[in-house]
Formats: sequence, structure tokens, C-alpha cells
Amino acid sequence: MTDDSNVLDQLISRIDDDVLRSRLAHEVDLLRGSRRFGLVFDRHLPESVRLPDHPIRKGIRVALRDESSTETWVVDRFTDRTREMAVLGGDGGERHVSELIVVREFGEPIYPGLRSLERIENGPADAPWHVVINGENFHALQALRSTHRGKVDLIYIDPPYNTGNDGWIYNDRYVDKADRAKSSKWLSFMERRLLIARDILRTDGVICISIGAQEVHRLVSLCEQVFCTQVVQCITVQTSGGKPSNGLDYMHEHLVVVTSGAFEPSATSFTGGVARSPWERMTLTTFTPVTRPNQAYPIFVDAKTGALHGVGKTLAEMIKAGDYIGDPADFVFETDRTPAGCIAVWPVTSQGKECVWRLIPQSFLADWEKGLIRITPEKLRGEPSFRIQYIAGGNQKKIREGVLVPSGTVDGVPTLIFGKGTTAGTSVPTIWSEQGHRTSRGNKALADVLGEGQFPYPKPLDLITDVLLGFGQSNRDLTVLDFFGGSGTLSQAIMRLNAEDGGSRQSILVTNNEVGATEAKRLREAGLHPGDRQWEERGVFERVCRPRISTVVTGVRPDGSVYSEGFPANVEIFDLTYLDPGMVRRGHEFESVAPLMWLEGGAHGPRIDEMPEGGWALTDTYGVLFDVDVLTAFAEAVTDAATSGTSPSVIFVITDSEAEYQEAVERLPVGVETVQLYEDYVSNYTINIAGGAR
Repeated sequence: MTDDSNVLDQLISRIDDDVLRSRLAHEVDLLRGSRRFGLVFDRHLPESVRLPDHPIRKGIRVALRDESSTETWVVDRFTDRTREMAVLGGDGGERHVSELIVVREFGEPIYPGLRSLERIENGPADAPWHVVINGENFHALQALRSTHRGKVDLIYIDPPYNTGNDGWIYNDRYVDKADRAKSSKWLSFMERRLLIARDILRTDGVICISIGAQEVHRLVSLCEQVFCTQVVQCITVQTSGGKPSNGLDYMHEHLVVVTSGAFEPSATSFTGGVARSPWERMTLTTFTPVTRPNQAYPIFVDAKTGALHGVGKTLAEMIKAGDYIGDPADFVFETDRTPAGCIAVWPVTSQGKECVWRLIPQSFLADWEKGLIRITPEKLRGEPSFRIQYIAGGNQKKIREGVLVPSGTVDGVPTLIFGKGTTAGTSVPTIWSEQGHRTSRGNKALADVLGEGQFPYPKPLDLITDVLLGFGQSNRDLTVLDFFGGSGTLSQAIMRLNAEDGGSRQSILVTNNEVGATEAKRLREAGLHPGDRQWEERGVFERVCRPRISTVVTGVRPDGSVYSEGFPANVEIFDLTYLDPGMVRRGHEFESVAPLMWLEGGAHGPRIDEMPEGGWALTDTYGVLFDVDVLTAFAEAVTDAATSGTSPSVIFVITDSEAEYQEAVERLPVGVETVQLYEDYVSNYTINIAGGAR
């Protein structure tokens, strides 16, 4: 089709020869049909990953463990049955296996598994488990594409900003400002991961990406290409309160937001800014009854209606009246004066730690009259109880000053609006400015947890919280993924928000154990290399993310000091492993594949870690039929569970026979999702550049 404004079409139209003019026009149309519009960049060679723990076997590509050479070779054979000396193809010669490390390029088949490192059960039994995976995020994403295709509500990531000073790694090499191809490498790096993220996200899901000034323009274009039917918007986030010393990029960064066409921020949760709940727990762990006896008292709540009945005497009042003469530190939080039909709620955490209320009784009752206190049911150490929450004085002041604007309610919960500026025709702020979004807040939060700052520029908790509330559409059951998990801010923010509003959001965090460029140089000078224990101890996962998550859940730092009361949450921390398919086929690696089935079942409750002798296993959330010969008993158990209200969300049927699988589907209750797994079940989780086997 010609265009009279196009120079080429104008020149073709001047050709007198009708046949030549027609042929040229046809060829130009073909070229136009094949030409790629949009962001154009060099797509660099696939990345590779070094696997320190993977066994050296024939046919596997290897490199030198000490990094003295960038060359790789394929193991041709071994010199004898001990398999200690490997003969390398090409000019690699003979090398002892201890000198070698397995290298896999992205695109080669990988057999993933998960090895549990730490399992912390500190929340209700029916709460979803938060998951942390340490490993190469490209491979972790591919495994999650198999378990979570179309299931994730919200993705938030904070990838490398490609400033030239942030020392991010491409193909095992740090990329700096001297690299002429740093932007095209960064785009190749991001495109591979965003293409998989697109498959994991729900059709109505949202992806939010924090990014700096260096790549924000290219990232917006990349997102428009990858998420071609979605809406891509950009928010500027103020990260510093000072004057710019060298350009605005030191005061601001950006949040690129990709939403579906169906995404319509509601007026109650997102208008001219990001809404967040102002409710906070009214317990204060900083002080004990020794120093604040007038803030230790019972709050009486009607057991059936949840209405406030009144408050009891404070410890200070009891001491003054002579009703208690012991050491305040030994005071037992219990009373025999609880009114009939009521529950006495004391300032006790879900872990049983006694603290104090943030308000004295007079202030509590006054705020209750103003609607600034709310009471919601919960279970405390397995027993029925109530959670007391309030709007703190700081937020009350912001409401009075107009910094926060009440915007109605969401599920009966008042919400507040942060930020003022809006983009024409949208509800997304062009400038998102809040004290809690400042970089210094992220540094302080991490230092508070670990006792020292150990990670550059961690994201502020309040920024992540506002993303969750603003783009989560007030959904308290979100499944949220961060595959550039870094120091673990997202998981802490979700656990904190769940504790505040009673939500059951689930976080899936993928991080790695990279060592910073400066630290890596120092370690190499000391003769250390990736895979060495001293090297791995300095990585971000081992040094920052894992201890941070453990500390915020348990409330105890690695050195034994007390950080907090801990969050009522369950979390499991895994290593991403690369399995030997031969070992899997012989039934030796099921415990590494089992967590993937558990994840696909929603990561709730117990996990089926062993192949049972009876040939099948069933939990409240998923089931596995290992042997179709016992289909009758298994189908009866699933039917009983479904009729009793505990229907599993997914059933795995392990068989190579399509006929046997169809028979199982027909015998199982209607509405239960079923998945066929090959008897060589590792094949179901084979991942490569093109995606999984299913």
C-alpha cells in the first residue's frame, strides 16, 4: 500500500515503466512487512551460568574453576573408572575434576529442583507460605512458568539500573560504563526475563519495575514490545529530599507500570496517588510493663459481636491500689474480672511475648469515639482473640494538614491518598513524593534488621507497600513475585502489611548470591573464586537476604539479639538446584522435585516429600497419584475431601499413558484441576529458552 507522504513511494510513482513500477512497489511492501518497528538492539549471545555443585560427566560443558581462562570445553571421556581425570575436547587436554566447573548456556535443557535450606513456621497453619529461592533468576523464572503460568497477580522488580557503577553481571562478567554495548546487553538481559514474566502474570495482572534515568526510556519501549497489548505508564518517584548535585537522576527514579486494558484503578483505592491503609498494630514492644505500667491493661471485647465492651485496670492502677505488689516485670497478663461473654485482649504477640499498648486507656477510649480504633478477629496461639489497631498520631496530623486525604473505604477499611499530581486522562501520579519512599528509609530499615548496612540502595518498605496497595486493587490475597529480590524488601513489606490488615498475601522472592564488583575483586586477589565457601559467605543471599527474612519472621537476629516480636508468617527458603536426569529417573531426586509440585498447588500446608508405599498421597491443597493401579482408592479419597469442603486445588497424575490419564480425570470430581506428569517426572520441568515441556 503506497503512502503519498513517503519519499520512497513518491520516487517509485515517477517510474514510467508500469511493470517495473509495480514490481518495485511489491518488493517494497514485502520489505515493510518484514521490517521490525520499535526498539531495535543487538541481541547478545545467551547468558551462561556456572554450577559449582553439579557433577562432572561425559558430554557436559565445563570451564576452569579458578577463572584463569574464559574458554569452555566439552568433557570427551575419563581416563579411568575413578572418573577423576577428565579428557576435554579440542585443545583442553586432561584436567582433574576438582579443577573444573560445569557451565550451562541459557537455551540448553536444564532440570531444576529446589533444596530446602530453612523452613520457618511462625504463622497460622492455613496461611500461605512465603517462598525465597536462591539461584539464577532466568532458570527460576522458567521453573515458575511451569508451576505458576497465568497465576501471579502482581510482579514487582528492581533490576540493575545499568548506571555503569552498579556492577551488574552479564555472562559472568561485570558490565561497567566503559562497555560500549552495555545498553544492548542490558536490553537482552531484561527481554529474556520479561518474556517469561509475561507468561507467569495473570491476564489482569500488573507488573511494576523500578528503574533509573539511564534506562527508563529504553525500558518503556521494551515493555511496549514485550507486553504489546498492555498499557505501559511511567511514574516518577522522588527518592531524595535534597537539591540535585549532579542532575535530577540523583533525586528521582521511576516506576514503569504495565497493566492490562481491563485495569481500572478504583476511586476508593487509587485516585491521584496510591492509597494505603493507615491502620497499625496498637502493641508496642519497645517498652515493658516495668517502664510503662499505665499501658498494660486488658481490653474487653464481646466474643460474639467483636464490639468494644470496655477496658480493665492498668498495671499502674493495680499497683497503686495494692492489688499487685510484685515486680512489674513478673506481672502475668491475665484477669479473673473479664465480663461474661467477653474476651480479655492483652498486648501479647502471636508468639506469646508480652508488651504494652501504644495508648493509655483514656486516649484509647477517646480515639475509639473518633473512629480511630478498630477491632478485628484473629487467632492468638490457636485461641480465638481480637486484633486491636489504630490510626497513629502522625497519620492523624497528615490528615489534618491535607497531606493525606480520606478516600472512602475498601472492604470497610478507611483508605488514605498519598500524592497529588496526575497524568492527564489517567489516575497514575506523574510525581510520587512521600517521605517513606526516600532511599535513606530503605537503608535504615535494613540496618535496623541486620545491625549494619550491607546492601546498596535497598528499596524502602513504604514504597513497596504502596505498590502492593495501589496496584493490588485492595486484594488481600495477592500472589506477588519479585525475581530481582536483592535484600528481600518485598517479602518483609508483604509480611508487615499482612500483619497490619489481616491479609493473606503470598510472596515469591527470587534472589541470587552475587558478590559486588569491589568485593569480588578483593576476594579474587585473595585467591578465592565462586563456589569457595569464603566467597559464597559474602554473597547477597547468604549475607543479607536470608538473615533478613529469618530475622523479621522470628524476631531474632543471627547474633541472638532481639529485633522485634516477629511476624506471624510461614516462610521456606530454597536453593535452586540442577538435577542429574539419570539420578531422577532412578528415583533418587524426588525430594528436589517435590517442592515444585507443592508450589503448583499453591504452597499451602504440608508437602508430599516422599513417594508413599500406597501409591498416592493427598493434602488439603493438592494430591499426587503415583500408581494408576490404585486409582479407585485415590479417587474415593479426593471425592471425600471435595464433599467435606477441603477439595484440593490440583491433582497430579503420574503416567505416560494418555488413556490412563483420561480415565483418572473421569473418576475424579468435576472442577478439580488435573495435571498429567510423565513417569520420568523430571521431563515435566525441563526448561530451556523456549519454555517447559508441558
